[in-house]
Formats: sequence, C-alpha cells, structure tokens
Amino acid sequence: MKKDDIKILLVDDEPDILEIVGYNLRNEGYQVFTASNGLEGVKQAKKVIPHLILMDIMMPEMDGIEACEKIRKINTLEHVIISFLTARGEDYSQVAGFDAGADDYITKPIKPKVLVSKIKSLLRRLKNKEEEDTSTIIGDIVINREEYVVFKGDKKIILPKKEFELFSLLTSKPGKVFKREVILDSVWGNEVVVGGRTIDVHIRKLREKIGDNYFKTIKGVGYKFVLEDSDK
Repeated sequence: MKKDDIKILLVDDEPDILEIVGYNLRNEGYQVFTASNGLEGVKQAKKVIPHLILMDIMMPEMDGIEACEKIRKINTLEHVIISFLTARGEDYSQVAGFDAGADDYITKPIKPKVLVSKIKSLLRRLKNKEEEDTSTIIGDIVINREEYVVFKGDKKIILPKKEFELFSLLTSKPGKVFKREVILDSVWGNEVVVGGRTIDVHIRKLREKIGDNYFKTIKGVGYKFVLEDSDK
C-alpha cells in the first residue's frame, strides 16, 4: 500500500495537536483527517474508514475510551489500528485504553520524528494483518478479499462490489444475525440514501449466485449466513 493511500484520523480537542501532528503526517505523504471530540471521531471513522486512528483520552462530548469501544463494534472498522496519544500516563489509564481495544498507547509530549516512527511501526502491523486476512475459507467457499473473488468448490464467482461487501460482512461471523440497520451502515454507510429493499435485492442476487440455503432471513430483524447443513 502506498503512503498516499493510507488514511489517518486524528481525534483531539486541542487544535495545536491537530495542527502540529497533522502537518508532520501530511509531510510524510499520508492522508490526514481530524475530529475534535470522541463523538465526532466515531462519525468520521465510519465515514472515512481510516487505516489508523490516533486519539486523545480526555475530550468533551465523548472521551477516547468510549469512542474506542464504539469503533471496535463497527464491522467496517474491524482492522483499523487504534492508538491513544495522550498526556495521561498513569498505569490505570493505559490498562483502560487496552481494555477498550486500543493497539498502542503513546504518551505526550513526544517529538514529531519519534511519533512518525511509531506510526510507521503501527502501519507495518496493519500490513501484516491485511496479508493474513486476504482470504477466508468457510466450508467449500473461499473468499479472496484482495481480488473481490469468491470460489465455491471449483467454481469462480465474480461479485459486484456491494454484493461482495455484503457477502463479506455476513460471512465474517457465520451464524450471527446482522440487523438491517447494521448492514446498511456497514455496506453503504454515508455514500447514498438507500432503503431496506436494497438489501433484499442484493441478498436475492447472492442466493442466486452462491446458493439459497446459505442465507437465512430473520423476519423483522435481518439476515445471517450459515453453512448449508448447519440448520438441518
């Protein structure tokens, strides 16, 4: 992945931090997005889908711990690297940060060059994750997320982007019921305004291409993916 493809979200209520850190990261060639509190940070993360989030702990509206916990529950952000960048260096704050799902904890003040070095290290971790997670095998189905291709046995199935993303979401946790609002938010996000009927159409197409028995409708709730014989 090229540097100019990497998106970093800075979440801090101090304008000076956003300006200084943002300046140094942009100079390195990264795309930089900002938010001034935890609530705004969660909204930006859902919209931007960053590769890395640097977040303060003590912020108005919503603190970093709560924001981190909320981000970790969003399917489209499951691979994002989250690091706290905070002046709070107490052991209990660090423990709370890691318990919330953070990957790292950086204490302010920190020299810009050292921070950039740490960020490069964190992004290498992301690269390793991506290399490990490009393919998923479920029964006789292989999902290649890098090439947007699905194999069912010896059959190669090419899916349009949204169908693939929906299929990828449902197969990320076989047996789990994904609510309709979660599907809309995870697959379509803020791109366009779509209705629940859009999901039904895409599910119908997936049933035609992958197999009807893999997709179960939970009336009034949503959908789940199951192996063909798992509900028998």
